[in-house]
Amino acid sequence: MIKKIIAIQGDHPSKLNPSSDTSIFLASEIQSKNYKIFYYEPKNLSVINYKVIAKGFFVKFNYTKKKFFTVIRKCKLDLSRCKFILIRQNPPFNLEYISSTYILEYISKKVKIINEPSSIRNISEKLYSLNYNKFMPHSIFSQNINEIKVFFKKYKAIIIKPIHSYGGNDVKLIKRFDQNLIKKFLKKHNFIMCQKYLPNIYMGDKRVFLINGKVCGAISRIPKKGSFLSNMSKGAKPVKTQLTLTENNISKIIAKDLKKENIFFAGIDFIDEKLNGDINVTSPTGLKTLYDISKINLAKTFWKELKA
Repeated sequence: MIKKIIAIQGDHPSKLNPSSDTSIFLASEIQSKNYKIFYYEPKNLSVINYKVIAKGFFVKFNYTKKKFFTVIRKCKLDLSRCKFILIRQNPPFNLEYISSTYILEYISKKVKIINEPSSIRNISEKLYSLNYNKFMPHSIFSQNINEIKVFFKKYKAIIIKPIHSYGGNDVKLIKRFDQNLIKKFLKKHNFIMCQKYLPNIYMGDKRVFLINGKVCGAISRIPKKGSFLSNMSKGAKPVKTQLTLTENNISKIIAKDLKKENIFFAGIDFIDEKLNGDINVTSPTGLKTLYDISKINLAKTFWKELKA
């Protein structure tokens, strides 16, 4: 008998925005194939009697209603009963995140998990980009203030960002070197990523969607006036786009590499044809936005590639 349950490990649906959230978009699509959706938060994951158990609820999503989700039934579920498990909680990539990957790895031979828990653990979203530094703006990773100062003096304007954050949070543009600000930033975040600032970000970045080793689509995100952040959560506007030959070639290389690493679904970003150094594997987003502006439904592609 085919298992018709898909579990989503993520932040509670009440915290999600249905107009842009990819988890809801994926769930809504697979509901039409008569799959049941079981939803739980990482904090409710346990190992009991050698079984991976999650306390959560079966849920139905409906875009046409003001309350876009309905809890059908609360229960505890043995996750080995599922056909697929989607790891979809947002970073920070902290010890809770890491621990949940170890727990899910225990059943990874019984259930297909997207993305593979050990692969999520092994691929630091920013540090992994070191493999592609020739495609990126000049970047360093450090917690040494003197190294960062030398880097700043060379480029006069740099971007600094935490290695394990997401969504543009705590990303700063430095145009004047403030020793105290950098010290506080390092104390809070330890190792950070520093990049040469690319002023053409005002024209937007490009988010590229990689599914099962294939380049499947892209959107551009234009920062709001006065901002350098292209994240939609920071007010950026999504628009249709096409990849240049350079962007497409780089995307194909990364897509192929990620498939070898057992990463099924990822998002990468370009600014001015330069890879910006974020290889999004923990909870890639943007599929609902792509559909809204182009009617290209990559949720169908996602499940088709999984043979759901």
